[in-house]
Amino acid sequence: MYKVKTMNAIAQQGLDVLNEAGLAVGPELDAPEGLLIRSAALHNMEFNPELLCIGRAGIGVDNIPIDRCSEAGIAVFSTPGANANAVKE
Repeated sequence: MYKVKTMNAIAQQGLDVLNEAGLAVGPELDAPEGLLIRSAALHNMEFNPELLCIGRAGIGVDNIPIDRCSEAGIAVFSTPGANANAVKE
């Protein structure tokens, strides 16, 4: 079972999808394989060796040390346009 640590408040609807897929998700997980963030600044964070990916709920990745992640083989992705409906409303 993969562990995904949330670093910010994430909508429960999205967390439910991850839980249904068999992932352990929450803010208190040790040695996660994934991080799910919104605005958390990760530049000074030490990454555990098990970390495989960082997902940014939103556009842009300026709060993530891309060079360091690339060197460590950590995939980084964002969700541009995911909140477009909320913004236009």
